[in-house]
Amino acid sequence: MMRGEVKDEKTKALCDAAFSRRKDRWKFLRTVVEVGVVALLALMLYRLFFVQEEYRPYSESLISSEPDVTGFIALSYFGVDRNGDTSARIGHAQLEKHLKALREEGYVTITQQDIENYYLHGKPLPRRALFLMFEDGRRDTAILAQDILEEMNYKATMMTYANNLLTRDLKFLQPNELLELEESTFWEMGTNGCRLEYINVFDIYGNYLGEIDPLRFAQVQPYLGRNYNHYLMDYIRDKHTVPKESYNHMKSRLTYDYTRMKELYEEHLGRLPRAHVLMHSNTGRFGNNRDVSAINERWIREMFPMNFNREGFCFNQRNSSLYDLTRMQPQPYWPINHLLMRIKYDIDQPIQFLPGDVKRQKQLLLLEGAAELDEETYILTTLPEGKGLTRIEGSEGLHDLSLSVRLRGNAFGAQQIFLHATEDLASSVCVEFLNDQLLVLESLGGTKQELYREKIPVILGEHILSVEEHRKEAEVQENLAFSRYATSDEQGMEYLARAKARQEQPAATVEEGAEVYEGPQSFHARSNHRLDISLRGNALSIQVDGKPAATNLELHVPEGGGTYLGASWQGEAWSQRNLSDDVYDAVFDGLTLRSFWEDGDEDGTVVFSTELKGTAKALYTANAVWEAVIGWFLNNL
Repeated sequence: MMRGEVKDEKTKALCDAAFSRRKDRWKFLRTVVEVGVVALLALMLYRLFFVQEEYRPYSESLISSEPDVTGFIALSYFGVDRNGDTSARIGHAQLEKHLKALREEGYVTITQQDIENYYLHGKPLPRRALFLMFEDGRRDTAILAQDILEEMNYKATMMTYANNLLTRDLKFLQPNELLELEESTFWEMGTNGCRLEYINVFDIYGNYLGEIDPLRFAQVQPYLGRNYNHYLMDYIRDKHTVPKESYNHMKSRLTYDYTRMKELYEEHLGRLPRAHVLMHSNTGRFGNNRDVSAINERWIREMFPMNFNREGFCFNQRNSSLYDLTRMQPQPYWPINHLLMRIKYDIDQPIQFLPGDVKRQKQLLLLEGAAELDEETYILTTLPEGKGLTRIEGSEGLHDLSLSVRLRGNAFGAQQIFLHATEDLASSVCVEFLNDQLLVLESLGGTKQELYREKIPVILGEHILSVEEHRKEAEVQENLAFSRYATSDEQGMEYLARAKARQEQPAATVEEGAEVYEGPQSFHARSNHRLDISLRGNALSIQVDGKPAATNLELHVPEGGGTYLGASWQGEAWSQRNLSDDVYDAVFDGLTLRSFWEDGDEDGTVVFSTELKGTAKALYTANAVWEAVIGWFLNNL
């Protein structure tokens, strides 16, 4: 090869003027978007720390004339991010929707001092009183929640861990920023304690992991069940659950945490916050062990005027204890009616659910639960431990039909479509996603017969893990987590070697006859699948994400009846974070129902659709593209 000759394709590209121009245009576009994103973040930071608005306390005219029965609700959000696509933090737009709905219901925020006055001095509260909290002290929470608090004239408490006052992790607010938040008048300070650490951790296979910090916990969480605890909740125990510490050592450990917490807050903020949240809640006392509980209770009562000791329900009344308050933790996937449904049944008072786009819902007759049409998405929310049901008007008597929809409700629970259904559903064909399975049920005179059942991953041709494979995966990842965050090179290499050795061990597959890994169902497992249904005569065919599932199932249900949308709460699932969420949302996105009146009609006639049209569709699509672009840059900058 001659000197100077082009050697490979990459070198050729460097010599290609057209390629260079395309690359330069992409660089320019990327730079423009990056500058725009940085400018937007800078503006948000400026508004956060140089805000001109001030919080205005609620009017005395809102005070209830029945102070003994009014009480207040307490909501605690884990945090806020831009899109709400994490497992814990709610999106900015969704938070705004939540709080705007509460304000329209007449809710005003109360302060920590209001709660003290209510319990200690008998001072009444507003008729609709809300105590609002955000946990973990994250910087993005403060930035993204600030404009919403200003718009709603709401005041919130920012919960922090004392140890994070020393961290250089930019995710967490620094002491000077916390003080500036208070100066803005829209925030108060609270605390989750000294540290977020876990003890007595076992995975779902009984492997003892011991004590782990939040970073390791996040990496191994997919392999954990309920068998772990928070640092202050129990004795530190060995793999046989026998205490590794004496009573005096346990007492000294807890005492150090409380005194160290007080020192850190006084050093960096000038004082100890007045509101405390015990992590984790719902023990029935102040810890899982009687001795531990007594020490926690002593320090909490000595240091704080109030303590949130329970989680799940939101309503606190006069007969509640200041040291046994309860809070609800809304999840990032909760539609607005989910939140309102939970509050309604906690306070046992009427609440107006939000229907969304009323004009486009004329063909959707809500029969049970609550429903909202948001752009192209119809969200059907169940009653607590109950159902939701909607009839599509104009769908009666369809002979041949097709229905396409993207189902985006959580994997746990039932999202249902009833075909050829009578009003009482005693005669119907039900196609449903139930706990990550596709199920087809035929009902005749109230008697149900199962026609089809299969797991969604099987339909999609995904690899199905065996118990042996999943256990191997768990043990490999656990060792990698301990290696990644080891305190020394030697320790890190030891765990890495263990991970490698376990990876090299064989594990029998399902194809080889091993037991299928089922795993626990969680309230928080999200799902997103396209469902296509075709009903021609008495033959039913179904596709999931374009993959054939049921094909030409023979039906016996008489023709006629209507098409219904259903949602059902299923009580077998569990959630480590929120043990009492008994409301479920079926999410129908881009639903289109077509009828076929003549043979050879390929396109059919649209009976009903949630899809937008014309300019509204163009704007919706453009906004989705823009959000995707911004999200990509935020995740990859």
